[in-house]
Amino acid sequence: MAASELYSKFARVWIPDVEEVWKSAELTKDYRQGDGLLQLQLEDGKELEYKLDPKTKNLPYLRNPDILVGENDLTALSYLHEPAVLHNLKVRFIDSKLIYTYCGIVLVAINPYETLPIYGTDIINAYSGQNMGDMDPHIFAVAEEAYKQMARDERNQSIIVSGESGAGKTVSAKYAMRYFATVSGSASEANVEEKVLASNPIMESIGNAKTTRNDNSSRFGKYIEIGFDKKFHIIGANMRTYLLEKSRVVFQADEERNYHIFYQLCASAHLPEFKALKLGKAGDFHYTKQGRNPVIDGIDDAKELSTTRNAFSLLGVNESYQLGLFQILASILHLGNVEVKDRDSDSSIIPPNNGHLSVFCELMGVTYQDMSHWLCHKKLKTATETYIKPIPKLQAINARDALAKHIYAKLFNWIVDHVNKALHSSVKQHSFIGVLDIYGFETFEINSFEQFCINYANEKLQQQFNMHVFKLEQEEYMKEQIPWTLIDFYDNQPCINLIEAKMGILDLLDEECKMPKGSDDSWAQKLYNTHLKTCALFEKPRMSNKAFIIQHFADKVEYQCDGFLEKNKDTVNAEQIHVLKASKKFDLLVELFQDEEKATSPTGAAPATGGRTRLSVKPDKNKAGQASKEHKKTVGLQFRNSLQLLMETLNATTPHYVRCIKPNDHKYAFTFDPKRAVQQLRACGVLETIRISAAGFPSRWTYQEFFSRYRVLMKQKDVLTDRKMTCKNVLEKLVQDPDKYQFGKTKIFFRAGQVAYLEKLRADKLRAACIRIQKTIRCWLARKKYLRMKHAATTIQRYVRGYQARCLAKFLRRTRAAIVIQKYQRMYVQRTCYKRKQAAALAMQCILRAYMARQLYKALLREHKTIIIQKMVRGWLARQWYKRSLKAIVYLQCCIRRMRAKRELKKLKIEARSVEHFKKLNIGMENKIMQLQRRIDEQNKENRAVSERLHSLEISHAAEFERLRVELTRLRGAEEDAKNNANKVTSLLEELERLRKDLQNTQKEKKAIEDWAQTYQEETEKMISELKEQNHLLKNEKNDLNRLIQEQSQQWTEKMQRALKEETQQLKYDLNEERSRYQNLLTEHLRLEEKYDDLKEEITLAVNVPKPGHRRTDSTHSSNESEWTYNSEFAESEEGSRGGEDVSKSILDMSLFLKLQKRVSELEQEKQSLQHELDRREEQFQRARARDDEEHKKARSAELEYESLKRQELESENKKLKHDLNAMRQSLRGSAEAGSAAPGSPAYTVLLDQLNASNEELEVRKEEVLILRSQLVSQREAMQHKETMTEPLPYIEDVQKLTDAKEISQAYMGLKETNRLLEFQLQAQRRSHENEVEVLRGELHSVKEDNNRQQQLLAQNLQLPPEARIEASLQHEITRLTNENLELHSGDPKEYKAYRISMLRRMVDLMEQLEKQDKTVRKLKKQLKVFAKKINDLEGGQMDVSPGQTADESVHPVNIPRREKDFQGMLEYKKEDELKLVKNLILELKPRGVAVNLIPGLPAYILFMCLRHADYINDDQKVRSLLTSVINSIKKILKKRGDDFETVSFWLSNTCRFLHCLKQYSGDEQFMKHNTSKQNDHCLSNFDLAEYRQVLSDLAIQIYQQLIKCMENILQPMIVSGMLEHETIQGVSGVKPTGLRKRTSSIADEGTYTLDSIIRQLNSFHSIMCQHGTDPELIKQVVKQQFYIIGAVTFNNLLLRKDMCSWSKGMQIRYNVSQLEEWLRDKNLMTCGAKETLEPLIQAAQLLQVKKKTDEDAEAICSMCNSLSTAQIVKVLNLYTPVNAFEERVSVLFIRTIQTRLRDRKEMPQLLMDTKVIYPVTFPFNPSSLALETIQIPSSLNVGFLTRV
Repeated sequence: MAASELYSKFARVWIPDVEEVWKSAELTKDYRQGDGLLQLQLEDGKELEYKLDPKTKNLPYLRNPDILVGENDLTALSYLHEPAVLHNLKVRFIDSKLIYTYCGIVLVAINPYETLPIYGTDIINAYSGQNMGDMDPHIFAVAEEAYKQMARDERNQSIIVSGESGAGKTVSAKYAMRYFATVSGSASEANVEEKVLASNPIMESIGNAKTTRNDNSSRFGKYIEIGFDKKFHIIGANMRTYLLEKSRVVFQADEERNYHIFYQLCASAHLPEFKALKLGKAGDFHYTKQGRNPVIDGIDDAKELSTTRNAFSLLGVNESYQLGLFQILASILHLGNVEVKDRDSDSSIIPPNNGHLSVFCELMGVTYQDMSHWLCHKKLKTATETYIKPIPKLQAINARDALAKHIYAKLFNWIVDHVNKALHSSVKQHSFIGVLDIYGFETFEINSFEQFCINYANEKLQQQFNMHVFKLEQEEYMKEQIPWTLIDFYDNQPCINLIEAKMGILDLLDEECKMPKGSDDSWAQKLYNTHLKTCALFEKPRMSNKAFIIQHFADKVEYQCDGFLEKNKDTVNAEQIHVLKASKKFDLLVELFQDEEKATSPTGAAPATGGRTRLSVKPDKNKAGQASKEHKKTVGLQFRNSLQLLMETLNATTPHYVRCIKPNDHKYAFTFDPKRAVQQLRACGVLETIRISAAGFPSRWTYQEFFSRYRVLMKQKDVLTDRKMTCKNVLEKLVQDPDKYQFGKTKIFFRAGQVAYLEKLRADKLRAACIRIQKTIRCWLARKKYLRMKHAATTIQRYVRGYQARCLAKFLRRTRAAIVIQKYQRMYVQRTCYKRKQAAALAMQCILRAYMARQLYKALLREHKTIIIQKMVRGWLARQWYKRSLKAIVYLQCCIRRMRAKRELKKLKIEARSVEHFKKLNIGMENKIMQLQRRIDEQNKENRAVSERLHSLEISHAAEFERLRVELTRLRGAEEDAKNNANKVTSLLEELERLRKDLQNTQKEKKAIEDWAQTYQEETEKMISELKEQNHLLKNEKNDLNRLIQEQSQQWTEKMQRALKEETQQLKYDLNEERSRYQNLLTEHLRLEEKYDDLKEEITLAVNVPKPGHRRTDSTHSSNESEWTYNSEFAESEEGSRGGEDVSKSILDMSLFLKLQKRVSELEQEKQSLQHELDRREEQFQRARARDDEEHKKARSAELEYESLKRQELESENKKLKHDLNAMRQSLRGSAEAGSAAPGSPAYTVLLDQLNASNEELEVRKEEVLILRSQLVSQREAMQHKETMTEPLPYIEDVQKLTDAKEISQAYMGLKETNRLLEFQLQAQRRSHENEVEVLRGELHSVKEDNNRQQQLLAQNLQLPPEARIEASLQHEITRLTNENLELHSGDPKEYKAYRISMLRRMVDLMEQLEKQDKTVRKLKKQLKVFAKKINDLEGGQMDVSPGQTADESVHPVNIPRREKDFQGMLEYKKEDELKLVKNLILELKPRGVAVNLIPGLPAYILFMCLRHADYINDDQKVRSLLTSVINSIKKILKKRGDDFETVSFWLSNTCRFLHCLKQYSGDEQFMKHNTSKQNDHCLSNFDLAEYRQVLSDLAIQIYQQLIKCMENILQPMIVSGMLEHETIQGVSGVKPTGLRKRTSSIADEGTYTLDSIIRQLNSFHSIMCQHGTDPELIKQVVKQQFYIIGAVTFNNLLLRKDMCSWSKGMQIRYNVSQLEEWLRDKNLMTCGAKETLEPLIQAAQLLQVKKKTDEDAEAICSMCNSLSTAQIVKVLNLYTPVNAFEERVSVLFIRTIQTRLRDRKEMPQLLMDTKVIYPVTFPFNPSSLALETIQIPSSLNVGFLTRV
């Protein structure tokens, strides 16, 4: 194929990139031969010119088609190169969240740095038994392949887990060991896996440390051999360790830590047991603070130490040894703090009383002087003398550190030895699987001796890996008979020779170590001189003379020579060791430094199988001198020897490779760093595997797969019947170069890139076909669209034109109507305007005239009032002026007089001050007095004259006054009249004015009222409209509220119903859980029984005691104590001759027997408790059901309670009713004549008959009441069927002791005496009755006042029929009692309630007592009948029996001829025939013949009929023996033929039928409802076998579970092939390339199971169960379990197979499910719940087919997939893989949208469905209509010894 064809336009290639390593680009121009540039376009749209290498002209790598991206196997890629591998891993890891990928035989595991739910037990079960290529890549698949090859090929296996620090090697190894422990069944044996896991905390604490790349980096390698026995069960394990990094004890780089155990001790220093260690913080010690980061985020070192100590205890290291270990570790820390000082340039000294050295010596139990001396000195030995030489400070510090490293290495070895002791097993190992957890290729900035050894080990492992890959490729080619040409692959043998060959690096290093003055520099010069010119893989750095470079298979590594010699020597001062060995206080320290042969190999095995944990291999156990010689081996030599031993072990096994990849250095979850990934892929050999595969024919197809995939490229004439020839012809046409492919026997082999070319041709062919189909369909769609548009256009035109015409006509009509309307409207407007104007003019005239009149009146009135006002004002003003003038004059006079008086007063004051004044004053006073005297006399005279004149004037004035008074009176009257007239005028004027004002106010008010009325009217109208609207809104709101109330009521009802349904479902779920738990316990019990039987058989075989006869195993521990007792007695009677053997046997297995017996008793107790719990849950369920019924029937509860009360009162008043009836009878008799009422008269007789009839009817009613009440407590009685067998009454036990004729005759005499006693009691009752009649006669006269009422009542009753008479009387009495109750209720409700409760309780107690008495009476009657029959038989035919004969001999001959005449449905057999019965009817019965020729369940009917006879003759031992034998025999046949579905189904059907017979004929009323009268007569009469019904129910459960397991074993191989892989619809699914892993073909070949195979098998199951007469309900449960298994297995495989998650496979699954549903419909089993079990599978298939792009699609998926968990939905979406190029992958954004929408969903985190789930089975009661007496026993059953009774 030319490059121009591949590198055409739009072809995609990979180009190198600095950041992403490889970047994808697309050609924008075709490539032509000779072009030096490629025109490319990157994914981000950037244009790029890519220059080709001018020398090589190598084109960039082509990119695989998208359909091949994300494959499970990297070898399935068409183009195999580094970018394709890197991209495929990235897509799987980032987009699909898949961490495992195959690369040929290698499993690539990328550390997700996140906990994933893919390691549970369900995942282990899913991978168990599967081929490695059939499931998605997983560590479990590799472990299963190793386990399967070990069991199949009888060859030991190895799983090599490698990778750099932090890649997840330890976790992968741990999961591999967990898988082995789970699938090998070791969980019940040694628990080795748990112990190995328990050793992990120990090994991590002492061997792991924090590095810059990993917080928990393993600093040693380990190889764990897991041993298996011949049955491939884990029996033990052994651990080897390699290359412990001892230098970390004394030195740590920045950001690193020492081993975890030191920090754990420092964090726990506060504990009291660690006080003596005198520890502190980690920063206080030199050995723990050098990394300057003593804390790991998220890690609690104190808690980790607690875990480590618990692990020590689990592995058997006691507390004292643990404290000793911690003491040694603490002493190492103190030793590191010992300071060494210079004494001079050649010597050093430790200061005395050094605190840390003192603590070290105290902890180690050594002397301070010796240790301080030998830390600063060393001993030199020569041939003749020994010297003690001081050493300088640097050497002393190195000696101190060497001692610390040596002690830690010894301690590490000791711990590993004790771990191996704990994992060791005494059982011989048959094979093993080794798990190698070893460091990967390492390269750092500074690489030293440790990295050199690690990379050396990886070189050896890579060589072994390359050889194995090459070998597998060669085998595959030779198997297919392909011409084999050697493939050139990288062989790293030259690099290995450089390291380990003679004069190699290690050899030169050892030689230099032997030199007295050897140094790292001289060793480096020797390396340069030896290898620099001779070996191309060895280089010297340009700028250094103390380093060298080695070209490893992964990369070039530069090693620094400093420290190589010291680390290789690993020397320690021998005198220091002697000091430690001399410790007498510390035994553990001495034990550490014992000789190698004593200190190692705890199991006593040879060193070759044990392994060492230092940098050396364990020496051979030879002489002591040789051991000391071995001790002087260098570390390099020891490591080379241990590596050689490891390689020999690996070469002797079949290797399986797991390569762990660290995706980033920051430990981010699901983050992929391409640079780091490429480095590790190159280092771990994955790319080498790809290169080897690509060198040959990496793509391989079977002929059928090739034909199915590329059928589209063939023409019809090319298709031949021979698929091989068809493929050859097509390939010759499609691929011209024959070297590009080869034809093998079963496969076609293609060169790299050919599949991509064929895919391109296929895609082009499909694209061309699609284009042609699209063209035709688009043409058809366009024409259909055109015709529709044309038809639509004409239709639219027609309608538009008609519409336009109608609109024109309507317009014309509207125009004419508008003119007419305008005419009349205008006329109306003008007329209205004229009338309005006329009314306005008249109103204006009226108003104007009234206004003018009012104005004139107002003017006149104003003038009149003005005159009056002027008059009054003028008069008032004149008076005011006068008053003011008078006041002013008086004031003026006062002022003048005051002024004069002041002047006079002043003058007088001046005169008074002088004597003359006084004199003058006195003179003046005398004159004045005289003048005054004269004036007084004159005044008196004047007064007398004035008085006289006054008197005359008074007389005249009195007359004048009288006259004036009269005149004044007259004037006043006139004035009053005038005033009245004036007031009238004024009042009239005021009234007129008031009236005017009132008129104005009235007008204003009228106007206001009119305005208000108008406003009110408007507001009213508005309010009315608003009210109407509000009313409308209220109506709407009312309707809404009504609707809301209805909806809420409906919702509440639905909610209540849903809550009730949920509660019911929860109760059902709880009940099913309890049933399931109980049935699982039964399964465990059965397994223990089988194991116990197997152990007994093994012990018996081991003892090798001859067996003269058969002995039944004690497998009936689940039955009652009496059954166990009978087993023992029966075994003794059957094998009495084996007493001595049993004694000897019991001695051997007594301890095991006691353990098993104790376990069985515990299981019995647990089963009983679970049974009680189940009963309690069922009772709670029934109570809940009853409570729900009460809630739904509350309306009837009061009535029912009232009726119950009436029945109770009716019963309590029964005697009173009798008394009233008797009184009524006496009253009636008293009213008649004395002669006619006498006893014996006709009337008396008639009345007495009626009375007796009434009494009898009352008794009948009483029994009916009792029956009704008994139905109320029937639930409780129904639950009592599991109680123990009812103990016989003392009377029954006495009767059962009658074993001879004499005792029977005595019993007969006793019965006669009893009959006579009963007859005497009857006569006494008759006499008392007659006395009572006499008393009644005497009381007749006291009730005459009620005679009329009683006569009327009696007359009414006599007119009624006999049944109605009693009813009327009862109704009358009930009415009376009701009235009394109502009176009582109205009086005191509390008293009435208490009275009713007490009466109800009393009624319940009375009912229970009556029921117990009735049962006792019925049982006694049955026994009396039995004994009466026996006595009759004795009297009829056995009167001559001698007393010495037994009862069996006397009864046997007389029963047969009688029962043949009237067959009672019983079969009689002799005691000694029981074994024969069981043998012929159970053990040797062939189900096929019975099922075809006889009635279903015939063995069950026969066994029950035999049981009936044993019950009939009341033989307790026979009943127990028969039931025990039947149960044991059924268990035995199931154990022997438990894999045969037909046998298991047959005995399940018969066991259920036997159980139903025990119920149907038990005599319990709840099981007798459907019985005939004859069947009721056949009920068991003597024994209550309720306990055995429970035992049989448990047995049926065990058989059912056995049936399910048998069915599952048959269906399991068919399910995946038939439901997933087979193409039911041919041509829908396409087969993709599968890589090197062989995958099951999806094309139906010969022997491949299809869907028809599954349906045929289901038909077979169903027909077998129907032939055996299995109950229909039980068949439904079996079918439901079948469909659950089919659905669960199919769904789990779908989740674990990426190739099955496609659109076409979803269609296949849905079609297959529809076929299963069709099968259910054909069998009428759609209601059994089987379809619901397939719902997860159906939804998964729908999920594969629905659209998965938009948010609407996400919402639809969330609502559709309600039966799938979020993890399952996301898993299916991640696994969705397009089969064709036209399909699209699911985007990461869409998956995140789904996760966001489903994050609130509450669900179980489990990913897979549990295929081991068995639904709890129930056995509904199914009575048989078959009469026992009609059953005929065929002679083919060989039971002729049975006799019909």
